[in-house]
Amino acid sequence: MYKHPDKNLVPLCVAVTAVVLSLAATPQHRDSDPQQSEPTTDSYIVQASSATEAARLVRVAGGEVTHHLDIIRAVAALLEPVELARLEQFDSSLRIWADAGVSATARPPRGGGSTDDSTSGGKGGGRKGAVETLVQAFDPSAATATPGTAWVTNVAADAVHAGGVDGYGVTIAFLDTGAAPLPGLLNNSTSLRMLATYDATRDQMLLATLDLSGHGTHVSAVAVSSVRNGDGSATSIAPEADLVEVIAFDEQGQGRYADAIRGIQWIVANQERYNIRVLNCSFSATPRSYYWDDPLNQAVMEAWRAGIVVVASAGNRGPDPMTVGVPGNVPYVITVGAMTDSYTPYDATDDRLASFSSTGPTFEGFVKPEVVAPGGHVEALMPASTFLALEYTEFSDVNDRFTMSGTSQATGLVSGIVALMLQQSPWLTPDQVKHRLMATARPAVDGDKLAYSVFQQGAGLVDAYRAVFGAFADPAASANRGLDVELDLYGGQHFRGRANQSPNGSFYLEGLKGDGYTWSDGYAGTVGYLWADGYLWADGLLWSDGLLWSDGLLWSDGLLWSDGLLWSDALSSTVAINKWVPQE
Repeated sequence: MYKHPDKNLVPLCVAVTAVVLSLAATPQHRDSDPQQSEPTTDSYIVQASSATEAARLVRVAGGEVTHHLDIIRAVAALLEPVELARLEQFDSSLRIWADAGVSATARPPRGGGSTDDSTSGGKGGGRKGAVETLVQAFDPSAATATPGTAWVTNVAADAVHAGGVDGYGVTIAFLDTGAAPLPGLLNNSTSLRMLATYDATRDQMLLATLDLSGHGTHVSAVAVSSVRNGDGSATSIAPEADLVEVIAFDEQGQGRYADAIRGIQWIVANQERYNIRVLNCSFSATPRSYYWDDPLNQAVMEAWRAGIVVVASAGNRGPDPMTVGVPGNVPYVITVGAMTDSYTPYDATDDRLASFSSTGPTFEGFVKPEVVAPGGHVEALMPASTFLALEYTEFSDVNDRFTMSGTSQATGLVSGIVALMLQQSPWLTPDQVKHRLMATARPAVDGDKLAYSVFQQGAGLVDAYRAVFGAFADPAASANRGLDVELDLYGGQHFRGRANQSPNGSFYLEGLKGDGYTWSDGYAGTVGYLWADGYLWADGLLWSDGLLWSDGLLWSDGLLWSDGLLWSDALSSTVAINKWVPQE
């Protein structure tokens, strides 16, 4: 019987830690002798040659199918231990993962409190928020906004808007906690642009959008809010873009792996109906297996294969190396780290990498993140009635705005830039979008040297204007050279990057030399640097390519998954995931 090496894979949105939750359920049509304790029923993801076959085997074993996850040829099912044992004997090709609890809620520490990896309690459990009536007519100039959105200018998105590109006609799907029914999200300047809300936790469409948590609203607003500042400038990156919201987490950010995968499945199935070109994944969890083995990563790879540009957060577990999480460790997608302006938005000389931003390489040797974007003290829409705003009022203001730091916010910003790129050049493939975004990024430099390695900043700070309007020597150039998502998903062949580790612990890139391609320090401190144009990357971003995984390309012992690949099968182990970070 083949089992996935870790049965406790747990994804999470930006900002907390969580303990794996037991998904107990009362079994139906089973012995309920009050003198005996009920058998434990847990949720599992079962993958076979098809979802239909997986469902058949689960039912033969006596289990209950709860989710059909055709996108990864799997189902989610409730199984008692005896049923799990029976299922394991049916087919040696089955893969079985525990469908562990996930969390997507950012909980700020009170008074600069602890940011350790523990789940804290909170007020508001079970509180329900009323869904407001959809507002069809909206005048963005009549809304109230504060000037705390200098990051729009810092990535040159305002210059793109001045050029007539604002995201119109491009749809971004947000896999998150939903979005509150605020006019700035429901409408752009001319019409209703909230195209659909799908609740993946209940497998149903909603007639009205909602977000009891607040996190999904905040990330969406960074990307697409149509609220304007007093001078008429935008408070988001793609203010005219369309959006769909896919809810995979509840009020307190809790959810399940199966729901997140079902959400991606819905997005892929409806991409043509709603013209979904971008998928925003502002969540991250510690990798527990190779990138191609993780079931959530498989769904993300299917979305990329379907032509959807996936933008994922690197995670908030920096500054140590090899901390990029799932699904940001997927080599195909655009993974985003965070930088900060150090509270001087109009002085670029003290801009720096955020200390919490997760860094690469991945365990398979890929350089991550690809780019960084503003992620420190980001101000965006969040109603005062949501869980986060009520729980931590010190980060909220009277204008339904909230301030939060994290790679989740940086990811929403980059998703907005991708929407601008696709409005201007709708023929671009995901690989071409990734190439242009990286090729036009501005790395932090210290004189004529890189201030941070590629493992920390990737290609550098995104530049929306150059990514949208830049003149490219080869307009058809693509990233992910040497990779093949079809082979990865169906051909049994997988890939590794060029990163390796020296006996002294430093990381380097095979075939490349020079400052920025070697790294041993965890963080460069609080010194600021300029993010400059014109840095010549070796061989057109050669370090972003992939190599076929084979015995001849194994790493040194410093980076190999030796015994680390054989994780515990225990279902009750605690999983450390992303945490809230202090504002930077």
